[in-house]
Amino acid sequence: MNALPMLSATEISTDRLRLRRAQDADIDGLIELQTDPQVRAHLGGPRPRSAVEQYFGANGISAVAGKPGTYVIADKDTDRFIGTLVLDRRSADLPGHVTEEGGELELSYLLRRGSWGAGLAAEAATAVLCAAADELPDQPVLVVTQTANERSLKLATRLGFRHVGTFEAYEAEQTLAVARLHSFRTRSAPSGPR
Repeated sequence: MNALPMLSATEISTDRLRLRRAQDADIDGLIELQTDPQVRAHLGGPRPRSAVEQYFGANGISAVAGKPGTYVIADKDTDRFIGTLVLDRRSADLPGHVTEEGGELELSYLLRRGSWGAGLAAEAATAVLCAAADELPDQPVLVVTQTANERSLKLATRLGFRHVGTFEAYEAEQTLAVARLHSFRTRSAPSGPR
């Protein structure tokens, strides 16, 4: 099977954000995302800090953040780490697909708690999806989140994703939502709180 095309942009900017490759200076933020109980409330809970530090020590930042479609979300003016955003292919081995063969684009993101509620996730997601719509052929894009994650479901709806079903995974009900990539071609990233 041929590798499916991925977004090639290494940096994307919006009014407030810079989506870029991870740097060594981002390590504290990356560790925080994996160990914060609230950030990971719908992702199986926080991981032990020692295990996360050991993983990054052994594998480096690029093991997590070096693949195409993987970005650090940073403040455009200060370059301060805000979170991560990934537009990757959903493995055919996982449940939750809208095509028989799987491998659809899947959007996911994590933001530091102090950045919640300012519209930054919407701004970053819209920017990445617009860049992908300009570069890649039209195709479905998935959002998969725990049904209990109301904030994430509301954001998916605001972005134009529509609910297509639920399934059980990781001992919780997951919601599957989908949008067509071409629907982001004419949009621009929001620039303020929503």
